[in-house]
Amino acid sequence: MEQMRFRLFIFSLSIIIALSAVEAPASARSFEDALGRKITLRSAPKRIIPLAPNLTEILYALGLGDRVVGVTRFSSYPPEAASKPKVGSYIDINVERIISLLPDLVIATVDGNAQGTVELLEQAGIKVFIVNPRTITQVIDTIKTMGKVCGIQQEALYVAKRLQGRVERVVEKTRGRGTPGVFLEINIRPIMSVNKKTFHHDLIRLAGGRNITEDEPITYPRINIEEVIRRRPDVIIISSMERGSRFEMARKEWLKWPSIPAVKNGRVYLIDSDLIDRPSPRLVQGLEEMAKLIHPEIQW
Repeated sequence: MEQMRFRLFIFSLSIIIALSAVEAPASARSFEDALGRKITLRSAPKRIIPLAPNLTEILYALGLGDRVVGVTRFSSYPPEAASKPKVGSYIDINVERIISLLPDLVIATVDGNAQGTVELLEQAGIKVFIVNPRTITQVIDTIKTMGKVCGIQQEALYVAKRLQGRVERVVEKTRGRGTPGVFLEINIRPIMSVNKKTFHHDLIRLAGGRNITEDEPITYPRINIEEVIRRRPDVIIISSMERGSRFEMARKEWLKWPSIPAVKNGRVYLIDSDLIDRPSPRLVQGLEEMAKLIHPEIQW
């Protein structure tokens, strides 16, 4: 069985390589990705595979859902994306499956997708474009870049402009309102938060807050309750992958510590992790929700 799979892989590989050997026409366009790699496309891609859920969301936001021929596991938004063929998880990609779907473009991420996976796909003659959104501004720039690569530059500029306008509205409304200390809990057991190298931190900053763990040396530090008590956050926001009753229980656990200003003043909140855990267009909605929690005094 393994030999058969291997032969199928080699056969598929040879087909792709043969197809990719066709000389590019004069109308071919070249693009530089986040790693400075140059890729050349003969025409706008019609069969695209994004290798992370946030990239799937971006393609759908650009109206390119019909061009998506495969997605990674957990690509559940928008709902119609969940029915697309699966190519593994974004940290465990099934290269053979991707080849069988005959994409003319694969979009990958710097952090999530292994370099070896990218190299295998390129050896198979598949074009791989790599992006690296780390802040809200970079997410919006990535939307523009992906639109340009996919041949819908004007549509992408329109989407990006609308998102940028919403970001600017939040920044303007929170300006001069002070910066309450915010503790963002992204995991329940153990308790974990974020430092300034994350897009979560960027959300807190743009929403008019101050991330109390911004200077931690570890990107996603473990923080014990005693340390949170010592730092006295004004707001506690819980964004965990936990759902249902356990999600609510995490909030109730903090209510046992009234010496924390956030607890004393009833400012311990839950937020939908889907809105702030993925560098996708929904990150702007997450920013808006976070701003409402950090600055409830503002008329939104």
